[in-house]
Amino acid sequence: MTSVPIETEVVIIGAGAAGLATGACLKRAGVPFVLLERASEVGTAWRSRYDRLHLHTSKGLSALPFLPFPSEVPRYPSRDEVVRYLDAYAAQFALEPRFGQHVTSLEPGQADWLVECSDGQHYRSAQVVIATGYARVPQRPSWPGLETFGGPVLHSSEYRNGRAWAGRAVLVVGLGNSGGEIAVDLVEHGARASIAVRSPVNLVPRDFLGIPILAWGIVLGVLPLWLADAIGSLVSWLSFGSVEKLGLRRLPYGPLSQIRRTGRIPLLDVGTVALMRKGQLEVLPEPSSFAPGRAHFSDGSERAFDAIVLATGFAPGLEDLLPRQLLTDSRAAPLQSGTEVMRGLFLCGFYVAPTGMLREIEREARRIADKIVRGGTRVPSRRSLDAISTVQ
Repeated sequence: MTSVPIETEVVIIGAGAAGLATGACLKRAGVPFVLLERASEVGTAWRSRYDRLHLHTSKGLSALPFLPFPSEVPRYPSRDEVVRYLDAYAAQFALEPRFGQHVTSLEPGQADWLVECSDGQHYRSAQVVIATGYARVPQRPSWPGLETFGGPVLHSSEYRNGRAWAGRAVLVVGLGNSGGEIAVDLVEHGARASIAVRSPVNLVPRDFLGIPILAWGIVLGVLPLWLADAIGSLVSWLSFGSVEKLGLRRLPYGPLSQIRRTGRIPLLDVGTVALMRKGQLEVLPEPSSFAPGRAHFSDGSERAFDAIVLATGFAPGLEDLLPRQLLTDSRAAPLQSGTEVMRGLFLCGFYVAPTGMLREIEREARRIADKIVRGGTRVPSRRSLDAISTVQ
């Protein structure tokens, strides 16, 4: 039985950082909206990650519109501190998501959008903002024999901490930021950790000369790409020296080119490289196959392991909501973010920025709200426009 659609001016899908930021900007401008969230709380992506997770960008560059992080929070907030910030943000702006609303389809009409949820509830609006996040769907590659391994095989989204693995051998697959930090967590809990590095990497320090590296990224972003890459590579060499001795391979292009070409952030080192140098974290090549209790690698070697953590990334998972022509071929990621991609349809939070996702979300949310206010049928007051556009 089809429900009578709930009508509003804007539907925002997702109550993570991007959805909350967009909601706050629209509320400040007096634009009616409905905020939908399939989970039962805001900020689900942060709540569900591993215990050791910290924001890799400094709090000064990571606040959402109109509300800075509390002064007592350290430069790099922990997972729990980010969750508390998102809860406080929703409360500060009286954002009231409709929880348990899993959007299953978007249908454009002549002048509006029909949004359908899995429970049969419908919403009709002039505009829709998709803010479900870049890391929505865990990516779980497979290898021959993986199903026979016998021990736990966890995706990084399922990993919590290394407490249960003290004294045991654990293989982390993937040297992205999750893989690097999970490896540190395992070693700190007394596990015998190894990390399988599947491809060449770029490494950058989290801070350089006492300044957050992503603050440097703002400066480098105004330079020609070749020069920014050259400086980024120099910073990496000064910070780590030769990483080839550790069993790693460097990408043939610099950190900023990596982000633009692949949509992936270089490893922001939080101690992973130091553990490699001390011999506390073994570097292995890509797995080729698995057997009961063992992993085989592309160089012909093999090792025994008690558990495997797949730090193999996420995908946006928008194939059911967006036309194919709006998505990339590689990871089905949106081609654009922070803008109107179809009439009345906006995306927020899908651009992998060298200066940090939360900083980019803050900018995109303001831009989208401004576009909705200026392009809508209502005549906004100058005060409403200023409330959105003023950078704090």
